[in-house]
Amino acid sequence: MLRMPFEKPATIPATPGQWLADSGGHYALSALVGFLFACTGPVAIILATGARGGLSESDISSWIFGAFFLNGFFTIALSLIYRQPLVLFWSIPGAVLVGPALTHLSYAEVIGAFLATGVLMLGLGLSGWVRRAMDAIPMPIVMAMVAGVFLRFGVDLVRAFREQLWIALPMTLVFVLLTAAPRIGRALPPLVASLAVGALAVWQLGAFKPPAGALFGMAHPNLYVPQFSWAAMFELVVPLAITVLVVQNGQGIAILRANGHQPPVNAITAACGIGAIVTGLVGTVSTCLTGPVNALISASGEKQRQYTAAVMVALLGIGFGLFAPFFTRLMLAMPPAFIATLAGLAMLRVLQTAFVASFRDHSTLGALVCFLVTVADVPIFGIGAAFWGLVFGLLTTRVLERATRTTAASAAASTEK
Repeated sequence: MLRMPFEKPATIPATPGQWLADSGGHYALSALVGFLFACTGPVAIILATGARGGLSESDISSWIFGAFFLNGFFTIALSLIYRQPLVLFWSIPGAVLVGPALTHLSYAEVIGAFLATGVLMLGLGLSGWVRRAMDAIPMPIVMAMVAGVFLRFGVDLVRAFREQLWIALPMTLVFVLLTAAPRIGRALPPLVASLAVGALAVWQLGAFKPPAGALFGMAHPNLYVPQFSWAAMFELVVPLAITVLVVQNGQGIAILRANGHQPPVNAITAACGIGAIVTGLVGTVSTCLTGPVNALISASGEKQRQYTAAVMVALLGIGFGLFAPFFTRLMLAMPPAFIATLAGLAMLRVLQTAFVASFRDHSTLGALVCFLVTVADVPIFGIGAAFWGLVFGLLTTRVLERATRTTAASAAASTEK
């Protein structure tokens, strides 16, 4: 009989009645804050990526539907089974990777890569080889790729000041002030306040340009026929899997462990694989364990009741996904500087973390090569720069930095003699 490698829950799964009994106002507030984070900056990143890749409003709306509505059900199932806050949304680094890929790949090819990534993650989850896969490439090189991909959001934030100063400036000032006052920032998240102030500025300037026709609308997700090509497989599958398993899931698992939980790594990986396959069919980038939202809902309260906040986040996400066309049209009616500022502010801390992880310790030369190749954004053999950044960064570390470490170790041994 085949033995599944999934971790056994520490307690029996929670029923809906048990969830209601464990819920409370504190966990509802935590869920609201976590959800507001997820539907502001990260959604702006989807819009910026979609605009850069030439996606239609219908494509972006379908992407948002899958990201919130479908992933909401995976979150509910996983959180109730393990009674832990296990919120699954979508890979932000993965979303950013898609923008450059869409300049030379069709959307159908990109979706084929989403599905292939899901199959790969499902296989790793079922095999129990997740940890080996996560350790295959040094973290500095992975984070250098992330830094290279995310850099454009920081640059676009700066450019927004030149394009529409009176939108970018108040948004940034509010974000800075609330970030500098953490007590207030916990009650009113800086990104949420930045969005509100930016919306007010857009209204005052008369820069809101709603599309023709009705603004309100409910979800009508697209069902795509994937196309599998070698170019898309090489360019996207490995980087997407790495951003999910190492960057996103690795961060989320570390946060939950720091807050006293024992997240089921194999089960999470398999759930992300299934989620990536299902949501990929409606055009959504790979499912992952979100770090920031899980950090927000697991930071306070009783550990054994924090799963209720995850379920609440999922329910809010399901509602948000149902009205994806409305929120998509609302955001697309905003001026580009508003989206660029919101996305850039959302990425600042992530970009900082990526740079620190890349150049703090070992493999720094390989990380630098990976960063430069990724930023150059020059495809080779039709395969995008993110993949080649990983390849050249890893080769640099294996060839040059291994020799450096060997020389240093020999010199140390000679000194001791």
